[in-house]
Amino acid sequence: MKTFLKIVLGSLGLALIVAAVFYLTGYKYVVPIMMYHHVEDSHYDQANYVTPERFEEHLRFLKDNNYNVISLHELVNQKKAQKPIARKTVVITFDDGYANNYSDAYPLLKKYDFPAIIFVPSDAVGTKGRLTWSQMEEMVDGNIAIGSHTRNEAYLPEQSGEQLYNEIQRSQEILEESLGQKIRYFAYPTGGFTKEVKKVVREAGYRGACTTNRGYDKANKDIFELNRIRFSNNDNSKVILWVKLSGYYNLFRKNKNPY
Repeated sequence: MKTFLKIVLGSLGLALIVAAVFYLTGYKYVVPIMMYHHVEDSHYDQANYVTPERFEEHLRFLKDNNYNVISLHELVNQKKAQKPIARKTVVITFDDGYANNYSDAYPLLKKYDFPAIIFVPSDAVGTKGRLTWSQMEEMVDGNIAIGSHTRNEAYLPEQSGEQLYNEIQRSQEILEESLGQKIRYFAYPTGGFTKEVKKVVREAGYRGACTTNRGYDKANKDIFELNRIRFSNNDNSKVILWVKLSGYYNLFRKNKNPY
């Protein structure tokens, strides 16, 4: 009983501290963009995997607490139109295009009727452990968008000229040719970007781009460097989910250099 009370009081204390900081700083609400990689029972990369059971816990938390899950496209359109975005709005994203996004994540997203976007390196499609073209076509019909994650998951700050074109614009062309639809959004591998990289992304016709927690725009005003929040199997309590999905989580974490 004492342990239970300590947990409850500790959670309440954390909530009060967080609320006080938000109030005193006047920090504005930022729509949390959730970032996942692997959805499977076990994986060597602990920071980038979540079990299907834990992933469903996250989705159930969103459903039970009346979060409004919107597509990245909706978020960018609202930002472009400078429309106010309601609190408890979130976006779900995946990086790298792993096959388990189809086998384990997609059925759960359908179950909860949530949209999402998967950023795919075009040259990895159909290779071992990655999504196939037919799987992506099925998911696109099921409210899952596909975005570009370069051709080869290249670290873009180390690329230039023709290399940047190849990784950014050519990857977009390959995905569009194979899927028969416009590829509107891009994600920088490991979140790395420079001013030149952003310029090439814009010129390629993308409508927005996601990073990780790199850059200096905690408020996500720049739609070509949208900060995201990594979710893993370690996010195993309602308190953690509440904090990460509060819309103020960026205030507490240190953004990394973008390159």
